Amino acid sequence: EYMGEPVRKLSFVFMSVLFRARSFSRLSLLPNGARSNGVKNIHYRRDNHGLFMPERYATTILAIRKDNQVVVMGDGQVTQGDIVVKPNAKKVRRLPNDVLCGFAGATADAFTLLERLEAKLEEHPGQIMRACVDLAKAWRMDKYLRQLNAVMIVADKNITLNLTGNGDVVEPHDNVIGIGSGGAYATAAARALMDRPDLDAKTIAAKAMEIAADMCIYTNKNFIVETLDLNPPTSK
Repeated sequence: EYMGEPVRKLSFVFMSVLFRARSFSRLSLLPNGARSNGVKNIHYRRDNHGLFMPERYATTILAIRKDNQVVVMGDGQVTQGDIVVKPNAKKVRRLPNDVLCGFAGATADAFTLLERLEAKLEEHPGQIMRACVDLAKAWRMDKYLRQLNAVMIVADKNITLNLTGNGDVVEPHDNVIGIGSGGAYATAAARALMDRPDLDAKTIAAKAMEIAADMCIYTNKNFIVETLDLNPPTSK
């Protein structure tokens, strides 16, 4: 009888720990080593303190639309964990019919989405909004596509859009949008420079990306840029 109470308390503690362990095991392990809490396309990683934090895409992509110019600029750094494996990757592409695309996330996933986007653009020529909405629907609903871990910026002469695996198709209200681990820094810097009449879109993007590269350890200064002229000068 003397040992009964401590044993019962110890059993209660053991069962509580076991219950927490079983609840923790329900977190599904993703192929890239991140974890998800069951909500689709929201990925988590452990920080230095062992806590789960939302996973950030280790790059910076910035899109700016000002006056008669559209610019999409990205850095070239590729990292694997804490190691830089490539400094000059091309994360910004020009698709057919003057559509610019920048991506952040897993490379294979991003190229898979690029192929799907090109197919949608061929299916709906000149209708970038419809093509992006269709891609976002498939990305959200398809059992295979929903596992792809990337985000994208798509721009043409008329509109700039941000696509995510959560089904978001977002047009920025101020013609500036950034994605990736340094996207917030680049976006803030670009917004501060947008009212400068002496700076064009490409100059603003370069200055903003320089600031992001100084602040984000996953962003370097090997910038890749693609531009569109909205009203190209006519030859005489």
